[in-house]
Amino acid sequence: MTDTPHKGLPVHGYRPQSDDALALVQANKEAEERVLRILDKLEEWQEIDRRWLAIGRTNIEQGFMAMNRAVFKPGRATLPEDQDEA
Repeated sequence: MTDTPHKGLPVHGYRPQSDDALALVQANKEAEERVLRILDKLEEWQEIDRRWLAIGRTNIEQGFMAMNRAVFKPGRATLPEDQDEA
């Protein structure tokens, strides 16, 4: 893969990303979607404990979010009052 920098999201703290970082997060998103579709199927089962299913879904979503943040490494945001200190 090339190391082409891709512009970060126009959100404070987000920074440019490499091709490798984008590929990793894309793979994570595909894996997450497969797991979420399994959870969707479980939700159709009448006897499922919906509370525990919701807890499981939340933890899985948080886990994938943490993995993606580990790759993208967003930083702290600069606030308008920080300009006064410069």
